[in-house]
Amino acid sequence: MKRWKLWVPGAMILFAVILNVAGRVWDGFSDFYVKHIFPLWVETYGRLTGLFPFSVGEWMLYLAVCLVALLLTGGAVYGVLKIVGRERTRFGWWYRRYALFCWWVTGIFSVIMMLNCFLLYQVSPFPERFPLGGSPDKVYGAEEIGLLRDYVVENANALSPVFERDERGYILCDEETVRNMKEIARNQMSRLGEQYEELSGYYPRPKGLAVSGFYSQQYIMGYYFPFSMEANYNRQMYVTNMPVTMCHELSHLKGFLLEDEANFIGYLACVDAPDELFRYSAYLSVAGYLDRDFRKAIGGDEEIYLSHPQIHPQVWADKQFLTEEAWEQVEEKAVISTETVKKAADAFLDTNLTLNGVADGTVSYSRVVKLLLQYYDGILY
Repeated sequence: MKRWKLWVPGAMILFAVILNVAGRVWDGFSDFYVKHIFPLWVETYGRLTGLFPFSVGEWMLYLAVCLVALLLTGGAVYGVLKIVGRERTRFGWWYRRYALFCWWVTGIFSVIMMLNCFLLYQVSPFPERFPLGGSPDKVYGAEEIGLLRDYVVENANALSPVFERDERGYILCDEETVRNMKEIARNQMSRLGEQYEELSGYYPRPKGLAVSGFYSQQYIMGYYFPFSMEANYNRQMYVTNMPVTMCHELSHLKGFLLEDEANFIGYLACVDAPDELFRYSAYLSVAGYLDRDFRKAIGGDEEIYLSHPQIHPQVWADKQFLTEEAWEQVEEKAVISTETVKKAADAFLDTNLTLNGVADGTVSYSRVVKLLLQYYDGILY
């Protein structure tokens, strides 16, 4: 076997490591990359994968699981053959070449994940690249949080009665509605690109996850696949989550990997959309964070809390992740219990965020409140 077949994948992995180190220690490296190089990927093979009606990345993920399972199973058999001195059989020949193939896949995967995912975590925070209303160092108190919280609550309350609902109170949604959402999401993100340069350019159509039930068990609304440059959403989740999730995932395609920033961008893309469901989705996506932080800011004082506009029961109902009927379908088809899947997914996601410099892990999703406070500084207070 030619040696270059072995060392080239190793060189790829080393290159990925060097990129990661450069992003961490070299100020401006990741910013330059995201602004000038990263857009090439979505403009090239992002357009290619966008031609497929299904999520290419999702099926690549399932294929990877099969490849790893085959590698491990084959490795066990090969180990036994080696012990008995039969590794030179046809199976041994096949397995050595299959292992080499997997080694090459690992090298290519490492580079793609570094270029399209891990390196993006080292980019300067959104407020440093794009000025918002307030300073990143400004401390906001109960008054500002209360004003912002009340603004969101009042708008959500006002929108909740305008939608056509079924006898159970669910907002009506059909396939045509979802198709329209995809186009509106692309248009709103393009519009936002006129204000924030790095959000401009081509956007593929968001794609529904084929095996949404498994992602529902993880409480995942959407997924960005770095190796296919696709924005995906959970087809089973309640319709109010879809608009902001589509925009959230599309923001990842422009290099905004931090979840609080993607939440913020998703909100901005939806909040001034002509479509009422998009605006409603925006307010619902941040209402819970704001309500919780306001309670903390006032020290849990119930009298003060009740003196502010209350979130309407219908709004609370519309904040649900899945409907009861959808949950029943998920549980009926589940191979592994939801509790087990959720714990494993939380541990993986929290570890991934922490390793990429997001010290507070999944808690970082709620940092969108600080970005909103800065954005509305000078508008609401």
